[in-house]
Amino acid sequence: MNEPVSCRVATQADLADILRLYAQPDLDGRALSLPEAERLFERIAQQPDYKLYVAVRDGQIVGTFALLIMQNLGHWGTPSGVIEDVAVDPACQGQGIGGIMMRHALKICGEKNCYKAVLSSNLKRERAHVFYESLGFERHGYSYRVLFDPPQQTP
Repeated sequence: MNEPVSCRVATQADLADILRLYAQPDLDGRALSLPEAERLFERIAQQPDYKLYVAVRDGQIVGTFALLIMQNLGHWGTPSGVIEDVAVDPACQGQGIGGIMMRHALKICGEKNCYKAVLSSNLKRERAHVFYESLGFERHGYSYRVLFDPPQQTP
């Protein structure tokens, strides 16, 4: 029988498993190299209100998400939470892991006195939309983006 799922702040030792989750065909389809991820992880660690989390069951990483607590001058100085890069191991989807991760993120947002938590989801990911709405997220406004050409890789 599986142990309960717990969420914790990710460590550098978790990066290979996190990259595996991001490489799913339904998500990015590929991932950074481990050395690239290690460099970025060090930069993330310098920001006190930006953390990468992992969901763990039976000693295995089964999910991940990033959470930024963003300080605001608007909204009377009340912070907001931005949830990004949500991924659950395909073999574990439908087992409640995503819900555990999102409830964990929302709990942190509440503890940080955020006035809202937001995330965006690709229009094509209809199952994800149903999932987020089941957790109390509501569609609000529009999400806009500007895509930039990826930087050239140096050999």
